[in-house]
Amino acid sequence: MDLPLVDLLVFLVYMAAIVLFGISFSFRKRTALEYTTGGGRLPSWAIGMSIFATFVSSISFLALPGNAYLSNWNGFVFSLSIPLAAWIAVRYFVPLYRDLKSESAYYYLEARFGSWARTYASICYLLTQLARMGAIMYLLALPMNALFGWSIPLIIICTGVSVIIYAMLGGIEAVIWTDAIQGIVLIGGALICVLVILFSMPNGPGEVFTIAAEADKFSLGSFEFNFMESTFWMILVYGLFINLQNFGIDQSYIQRYITARTEKEAKRSTWFGSLLYVPVSLLFFFIGTALFSYYQAFPDLLPENLRAAENADKVFPHFIVSGLPTGLTGLLIASIFAAGMSTVSTSINSSATVFLSDHFKKYIHKKETTERQSMRVLLITSFVMGGLSIVVGLAFNGVTSALDAWWALSSIFSGGILGLFLLGFVVRKAPGKAAAIGVFCGVLVIGWMSLSPVLLSGTSLDGFQNTLHTNLTIVMGTLTIFIVGFLLTGLLSKQTTGVS
Repeated sequence: MDLPLVDLLVFLVYMAAIVLFGISFSFRKRTALEYTTGGGRLPSWAIGMSIFATFVSSISFLALPGNAYLSNWNGFVFSLSIPLAAWIAVRYFVPLYRDLKSESAYYYLEARFGSWARTYASICYLLTQLARMGAIMYLLALPMNALFGWSIPLIIICTGVSVIIYAMLGGIEAVIWTDAIQGIVLIGGALICVLVILFSMPNGPGEVFTIAAEADKFSLGSFEFNFMESTFWMILVYGLFINLQNFGIDQSYIQRYITARTEKEAKRSTWFGSLLYVPVSLLFFFIGTALFSYYQAFPDLLPENLRAAENADKVFPHFIVSGLPTGLTGLLIASIFAAGMSTVSTSINSSATVFLSDHFKKYIHKKETTERQSMRVLLITSFVMGGLSIVVGLAFNGVTSALDAWWALSSIFSGGILGLFLLGFVVRKAPGKAAAIGVFCGVLVIGWMSLSPVLLSGTSLDGFQNTLHTNLTIVMGTLTIFIVGFLLTGLLSKQTTGVS
C-alpha cells in the first residue's frame, strides 16, 4: 500500500517542524542546570502536557485500541489508579523532591541509605530507559512496515536520529515544549478518528454502541478477587504500583517537578498531566471498540490477514490509511510518531541528567565540574543513550512478541526500586543494611518470577508462574523489598536496644 503524496508531505513537514523547533532552544547560552531543569521557569500547563505525553507512547497509541478491539476495556482500569497515585504524588512526592533541590531523583536514596542505593537505582533506571526507548521505536516501526513496506531498521534509525538531534541540542525546554505540541497533535488525531468512525456507520453513531454492547466490549473485566488472571482488581493493583513508581522514583517525572516556577505550579502540572491521561486513554479504548463495530458493519473493508488476534494492533493503523480522507492520514501517522518521539526524547534527557549527577560527578570526576564540562557530559550522554536506544530497537527486530519482551525487561530492570523508596519514605529509621538485604531478596523474587518460565521450563517450580499474573512481578518485588526491610529494621532496632 502506497502513502499518497499529500499525506507523505504532511508527515514529513511535521517531522521537520518538530526537529527544527526543538533545535531552536539551543541558540542561547545555558548552564547545565538550565539544560536539565529549564531554570525552573516553565509554565505549568506545558509541564503538564509533557507529563501527559510521557504517559502516552506509541505502545499506548497502538496497543490500547488493539486491546479494546480484541477484547474489552479491562486495560482501562490501569488509568483508574492514576488519580490516587497523583494525589499521593502531589501530597508527598512533589514537596519532597523540590525541597531536596537536586536534579536527580536518586539523591534521596543516598541520603537515606548510602551511595549504593543511589547507584543501584540510577543503573536500574538507565537500563529500563534503554529497553523502553528500543521497544517504543520498534513497535512504532511495525505497523509502518506492515502497511507501507517501509524498512523497520530504517524507521528506527530515522526516528531515533530525529529525536536525538532536538533532545540533545535543545535540553529539557525543547523536550517539554515539543512534548506539549506532540500531545496536542495526538489528542487531535484521536478525536478526528472517533468522529470519522461514528459518522461513517450506516445507521448513525448510535450503531457503534449497539454492536459493541451486544459483544460486551465495554466490560472492565471480572470483579472476582483473582490475581492469576487479568481481572479488574489485578489491573487496579498493578496500575497503582506502576503509577506510584512513575510519580515517586522515575526521573522522567520527577525532573518535571523541579522545572516549574513554584511548588504550587508543580502540583498543578502533575494533576493536569496525570488526569488528562485518563480521558485520553478512554478515548483510545473507545477507538478500538468503535473499530470493532465499524468492521462488523463493513466486514469487507478489513483484509483477511488482519482478522487474526495477533494482528489486532494493526487494525487501527489500517483504518488510518484506508478509512481517513487524504491529508488526515498524514496527520494521524504524525500522531503515532508524536506519541513515540515524546517518550523517547524524555528518556534521553532524563538519562543524561542521571548519568551526570549520579555517575560522572560522583565517581568519574570527583572534583568540582565546570559548566563546560557538565554541558559536554550532558550532550555526549544524550547522544550515546539515543544511539544505544537505536541499537536496542534494532535488536528487538525479529522477537516473537516485542511487547512481552518489553514487559519482561521492565520488570527485571525496575529492580523493585519503588520498594526501596517507600521503605525510606515510610520507615524513617530503616538502616542501610536492612534496605540492602531487602533489595537482594526483592531482586531474587523479580528474577524468579520473570525468568522461571524460561529457565525452569519443565520443572515443578515452573508452575509457580501460574499462581500470579505476570504483571504482578513488579508488585511482588516492591512488596518484598519493603516488607523485608521493615521487618529487619524492627529486628535490628531490638538487637541494638538489647545491647545497650
